[in-house]
Amino acid sequence: MRKLQIEELGRISVEAFKSKPKTPVVLILDNIRSGLNVGAAFRTADAFALEAVFLCGISAQPPHREILKTAIGATESVSWTYFEKVENAISELQKRGFSILAVEQTDSSIPLQSFPVEANRQYGLILGNEVHGVSDEALEMADAAIEIPQVGTKHSLNISVCTGIVSWYFFSKLSF
Repeated sequence: MRKLQIEELGRISVEAFKSKPKTPVVLILDNIRSGLNVGAAFRTADAFALEAVFLCGISAQPPHREILKTAIGATESVSWTYFEKVENAISELQKRGFSILAVEQTDSSIPLQSFPVEANRQYGLILGNEVHGVSDEALEMADAAIEIPQVGTKHSLNISVCTGIVSWYFFSKLSF
């Protein structure tokens, strides 16, 4: 076994990426305070060819040095839009027929592995603030809540890890 060299990975250009079909998922970043976490979301969106990233509230916007550090160029390939209020981002997607899912622990959240992803649907995934989670305003507008089951002593995952897990789940259901 040997590691593949960069040239062997078959990476496509930014232009080719922009024109290829996308996984019908938009990440809605609800007041993410760390630019590093925002950058990681961009990198994840690029990896799984997600449709877009919506930055809301206090979430940093490119070209922010912390975003650029972790995104390593994904801000150039992934479509993004900034919204002052998360409610406007959600309304935009609802008008376009997206199902809106809060990634949050609630009294009615569905375990991620039990959520029935439908091939003909588009999804907006709300990821919340590192301290306060998904805002009440966003939660009220969501169609449902999903959560990643955890059995350890901590009650949450870092948003970058959470984004990767949830994005992979939807990518695996919608792209294969």
